Amino acid sequence: MKHRISALFIIFTLVATLMAAAKGPVKISGLVTDENNEPLEFVSVKLQGKAIGTTTGLDGRYSFTAPEADTIRVLFTCIGYEEAKRRLIDASGEVTVNVKMTPATYALGGVEVTEYRKQLGTMQSIDKADFKLAPDVSGGSVESLLTTMAGVNSTNEMSSQYSVRGGSYDENSVYINGIEVYRPQLISSGQQEGLSIVNPDMVGAIGFSTGGFSAQYGDKMSSALDITYREPEAFEGSLSASLQGVSAAVGTNSKHFSQLHGIRYKQNSSLLGSLDEKGDYDPKFFDYQTSMVYTVNPKFKVSVLGNVAVNNYRFIPHNRTTKFGTSTDAKEFTVYFDGQEKDRFETYFGAGTITYKPNKGNEFSLLASGYFTNELVAYDISGEYWLDQAGTGSGAEGGAVGGELGVGRYHEHARNRFKASVFSLGLRGATGLNKHNLSYGLTYNHEDIYARSREWELRDSAGYSLPFDPDAVNVIYSLAAANDMSSSRFSLYAMDTYRLDAPAGYFNFNGGVRMSYWSYNREFLFSPRISVGFVPAGKPQLSLRFATGLYYQAPFYRELCQRIATVGNELTEVLNKDIKSQRSLQFILGADYTFRAMDRPFKLTAETYYKNLANLIPYEIDNLKLVYSGQNLANGYALGLDMKLFGQFVPGTDSWISFSLMKTQETLNGVKVPRPTDQRYSFALFFTDYFPKFPRLKFTLRGIFSDGLPVTAPNSTRDKGYFRAPAYKRLDVGFAYALLNAPKEGETRSGIARTLKSVWLGLDVFNLLDISNVSSYYWVSDVNNLYYAVPNYLTRRQINVRLSVEF
Repeated sequence: MKHRISALFIIFTLVATLMAAAKGPVKISGLVTDENNEPLEFVSVKLQGKAIGTTTGLDGRYSFTAPEADTIRVLFTCIGYEEAKRRLIDASGEVTVNVKMTPATYALGGVEVTEYRKQLGTMQSIDKADFKLAPDVSGGSVESLLTTMAGVNSTNEMSSQYSVRGGSYDENSVYINGIEVYRPQLISSGQQEGLSIVNPDMVGAIGFSTGGFSAQYGDKMSSALDITYREPEAFEGSLSASLQGVSAAVGTNSKHFSQLHGIRYKQNSSLLGSLDEKGDYDPKFFDYQTSMVYTVNPKFKVSVLGNVAVNNYRFIPHNRTTKFGTSTDAKEFTVYFDGQEKDRFETYFGAGTITYKPNKGNEFSLLASGYFTNELVAYDISGEYWLDQAGTGSGAEGGAVGGELGVGRYHEHARNRFKASVFSLGLRGATGLNKHNLSYGLTYNHEDIYARSREWELRDSAGYSLPFDPDAVNVIYSLAAANDMSSSRFSLYAMDTYRLDAPAGYFNFNGGVRMSYWSYNREFLFSPRISVGFVPAGKPQLSLRFATGLYYQAPFYRELCQRIATVGNELTEVLNKDIKSQRSLQFILGADYTFRAMDRPFKLTAETYYKNLANLIPYEIDNLKLVYSGQNLANGYALGLDMKLFGQFVPGTDSWISFSLMKTQETLNGVKVPRPTDQRYSFALFFTDYFPKFPRLKFTLRGIFSDGLPVTAPNSTRDKGYFRAPAYKRLDVGFAYALLNAPKEGETRSGIARTLKSVWLGLDVFNLLDISNVSSYYWVSDVNNLYYAVPNYLTRRQINVRLSVEF
């Protein structure tokens, strides 16, 4: 028996040895991408604890051979990204391991960046860490960071709306986790707006394109903002409090389920108190968002995204004193008010995604989302005003003097209600074939809109109502609307990304087409788009790109509204069923050049563009309110140059300078006029620094200097006359002191510090130079039909204190 057992043991050992010999080495290969699914070059891929490995090429692919083992641990590392690990159990033969890298969230104190990654497409990646401690009136929003980018403009620090390369605020699409989101429709000023739809505490990755974007992004003409909320790796959270409001976020992650919740509350009455219009400001803005992911198994994943936003704005005005003009012709405008404004904006949004990945080369997603908005703008305000030469008039208390230019009364009334619901159902897929990455999708949208408006203004000048009629009392402005709309939209897209490593250099091709149909006006759109990126073989520090495409701006609601004059000054707003989508034929040529100076990395970016615009729906801007003509009345163009110098002027911190030149023009009623967003020049600066003797103290500066926009009189158009507002100039500075820094690798803490990641105490100075920027104008007219444009100034210098905690 003993000899039989020994023989069996010998046979078993021989068989095991032969099987192990038959296995041989394991060939490991795959693709490494970033958060936007773009290939990531120069990623180190190696066996953990061994010197065996390789790096990814320009196409993001890698391949190497590892000795056979029961468990193979592969380590992926790249500067600026979180470390990724993969464990292979009983691997044999050829194994494919694809990895998506996550941008690093730890402090950059001891990290040295050697080179910035190359941009071969039109979508640029933005580091979410840049806006965390930046001084910002809106509380660290993504949009405020975008306005410092080349080609992006905003002239209202209280708003999250922005213009890109001459486009309107409505021409920018925003996606969160692949779902398109919408903005309120009745917003007319930054005071009402409240919180951005994007919660900065939940952001994991940011992709932004100022034009020439691929076919997967919808029917908007100017830009695409692609936000991805992060998935927590473990229990984590953050808390931030300031004089403007509070925010908190908390997330957890188990084996199959991750969740992230964010809540924000904003009450910026102290900031609004710096406006010329004095009174009782009572804004209350609330927002809750959640992102949850349940991984059923390696092939199935279910994701949920939710948002509830309730924004209330109440204002009881008391008085206003505005001084304006020049040193030789100074004027003073004084008003005493009666009445109030009460606005309410409610938004409810929910989305669900089921993702199925049958194999490494295919992925399919089923998406469903619902959006509902309920908006009410109601005000009834009267005022008595005096317009004097500054220093000569005494207003209500002293009576009329020689310097009096005008005296009168006005009464403004509005009851506007807007309700909209949008239901979407979509199917998307992605297929990898050799060096081709195919993406495709089909979406169905159904929209229901209910809109009611009643606005009027009564104006009295020197005892006469305007417009003057000896036999009647007239209002100077009156608008009524009662519109209902129900429609459906169908869209589909298909595109291919192909990468070629040729002797001349590395090429990245992206081509696709987007088609859509809208039942309301029975319009079918065909939108081809293509882009090419190239890195010369002899000059890897240089990258070139070109993009072109036919883009459309599909109307939603405001673009449809056409004002028809009835009796006197009475206007009725109706929907134009014959409206067509605005069209933009775009050509974009860009280049990036990376270099080192002062032993630090820098990147210089330049893009020139030309957009041929047709079927334009002209509009005028009043503060943030866009008043459309409701008809396709104009053609035009936009051309410009955007430049940006990006680098680490100070080690461990990112800074940039951007400069833009632009001209955009349209032909309106036979007259060539600048478009309402014709901002001819713009200069922006974002700079961060750590004080040498105080490494815990961080300094951030954000500055904007941009051209003023064209302005028209009320109920008029630019072809009848316009002037330009003064240039927008603003400088915000922030100081942040690390009471507790992010832990270094291998560092251990005790007590409550073990549960905290970082604690920052900050001091911000908004509008450091106390410049009076103009948001819009209030027009005063007299019985002789003379108009005076009284500027409505934005916020003045303000101090803000904030505390930020991460755990």
